[in-house]
Amino acid sequence: MHIIVCIKQVPDSAQIRVHPVTNTIMRQGVPTIINPYDLFALEAALALRDKLGGEVTVLTMGPPSAEDSLRKALTFGADRAVLLTDRFFAGADTLATTYALATAIRKINDVYGAADIVFTGKQTIDGDTAQVGPGIAKRLGLLQLTYVSKVGSLDLTARTIDVERRSEGGVQVLRTRLPCLVTMLEASNEIRRGTMADALRAARAEVVKWSAQDAGVEDISKCGLRGSPTIVKRVFAPPARAERASMVEFGQEPPADALIKAIFARQPKLEADLAELARGY
Repeated sequence: MHIIVCIKQVPDSAQIRVHPVTNTIMRQGVPTIINPYDLFALEAALALRDKLGGEVTVLTMGPPSAEDSLRKALTFGADRAVLLTDRFFAGADTLATTYALATAIRKINDVYGAADIVFTGKQTIDGDTAQVGPGIAKRLGLLQLTYVSKVGSLDLTARTIDVERRSEGGVQVLRTRLPCLVTMLEASNEIRRGTMADALRAARAEVVKWSAQDAGVEDISKCGLRGSPTIVKRVFAPPARAERASMVEFGQEPPADALIKAIFARQPKLEADLAELARGY
């Protein structure tokens, strides 16, 4: 079994800065981490590998410094790391990113064996679009399972996987065929502590580095800023709330009733809107 996990090196969200002209995130001088959502994807992949055997390949697209995040993934137990790095990839939006990653995954399939599952995190903390995972699936023609909270059974003979997926109405239990792409939700598991052996292996491991040409990118115009139709019109910090929290005193009446009365007293329009909504039912 071969599993590919797509991760991203992202700026520490507490220290993000935005370029005033290009409206892109300024990464120079900002500490970076592995996107937290991707750690849930990595742990899910490693758990399946430990149970059923096989290999886990970690893939990222980014500047040369992204090698640090790949080595961190190796310390957790990943078997192989591939860095897709080229100046042509700079400034990519989700459309250009999925094009480059899908191309690299095809190359990985050719070189290291076809992937049975591709894992990604639900989204990234520096983009929050949740588009990259589904975009890769679309480009590769993979069945996709999004917002997965738990990976159940995997039958390599029948080539099926069962998962639990969070939805608005509750939890869906789904089964699909392999190969497929899975995006993992937060709090779906807990990333393991890497062993000393994995840490030593990660320190001396070779991170495979591919340029656009190495990965087999056929159309450079679909990469980076040139291949990104998304335009950021304005970036701004939300204004701080001027209104402070207030204390609600409970008397003899039930606390829930007192709280509702306090809310309606402060927001009379809300009470009217709810009454109008109730009449509609």
